[in-house]
Amino acid sequence: MRNLLKRVLPVKSLLAIYFAFCIFSASGQNNCSQMQTQFRSYSDAVRTVENTNFKIEEKLNTSRSSWIRGASFYSCDGIVGYLIIGTDKQEYIHKNVPIEIWNGFKRAKSFGSYYNQYIKGRYRLNLEK
Repeated sequence: MRNLLKRVLPVKSLLAIYFAFCIFSASGQNNCSQMQTQFRSYSDAVRTVENTNFKIEEKLNTSRSSWIRGASFYSCDGIVGYLIIGTDKQEYIHKNVPIEIWNGFKRAKSFGSYYNQYIKGRYRLNLEK
């Protein structure tokens, strides 16, 4: 009986560690309805958005652009969302971007021109004061 217990206990311990790991790993992903909306820095905002589960999460191949290196859209409700634009110099994050603007951006002949005309200076994400 003692030999059986010695073999069973390590298996139970391993299972307990496995389940604890699964719970801890899942907690790294936030639910979008519970996501914080105030941020101390733009990089904090980007990191939070990218680590949250959204109803819509789309990434766009922008390789044909001369200066936009990446674009992603994240939305909880399918109506508005966060838009993250990457350039050679930095990442820009925009809040409450209508999905129609995102869809127009995806179809644009020039991502840069569309960004400058319809997105830049609008849909600002304001930081905590």
